[in-house]
Amino acid sequence: MARRPTADDGVDLAPYIDHSLLSPTATTDQVAQWCAECDRYGFAAVCIAPSHVAQAVDLLHNSKAKVCTVIGFPTGATTSATKLYEAQEAAEHGADELDIVINLGWLKEGKTEAIHREIATICEETGLLVKAILETALLSPEEIALVAEVCMDAGVSFLKTSTGWQGGATVEVVRQLWELTQGQVGIKASGGIGTAAQAVALVQAGATRLGTSRGIELLRQQKEEPTQD
Repeated sequence: MARRPTADDGVDLAPYIDHSLLSPTATTDQVAQWCAECDRYGFAAVCIAPSHVAQAVDLLHNSKAKVCTVIGFPTGATTSATKLYEAQEAAEHGADELDIVINLGWLKEGKTEAIHREIATICEETGLLVKAILETALLSPEEIALVAEVCMDAGVSFLKTSTGWQGGATVEVVRQLWELTQGQVGIKASGGIGTAAQAVALVQAGATRLGTSRGIELLRQQKEEPTQD
């Protein structure tokens, strides 16, 4: 079973960060900047919209950084066939990882078999690392527990807290996901991560990835924090 870092462990934030650029106004120049920063700072991945995947793959082909894109973003309410096509196209363009928004309406209606089928099909058809975006700010603890089990059974590699459009990650939710998963899958905390202290707290609660557009700022904050005697 995986071990969470404790307060006594030094947490290097860089390898946890998915350097995210998901603004609808993102340009190719910004994507190039984000990819260069991702490689320079040793971030885990760059996370960009599907239309930018081919560019990111080309720019990072000599880098250890992964190329991640989003599927069904940000509502999760597109059809299963649309999500599958989007995922397959991203795979064809060279994406390494897919962050897929689950269908929240289905969850609210109890249609967990449909959620399982949708996610499992994408996992099987693409063979890529899949992170299921749960949008936890809109869910009860009971719904989080239910959909976490469904997504893990469907074959995801990560559970992701949020798109960032409907609220963000909290230590409490990350801790709940850790207790549910016990290290069986990764946990990506995303949305509203504004300080290095918050980022470290999320890692200590169980997050194994951090989705943020402020990664460089977080590293700068962490470097500037005074040492406690």
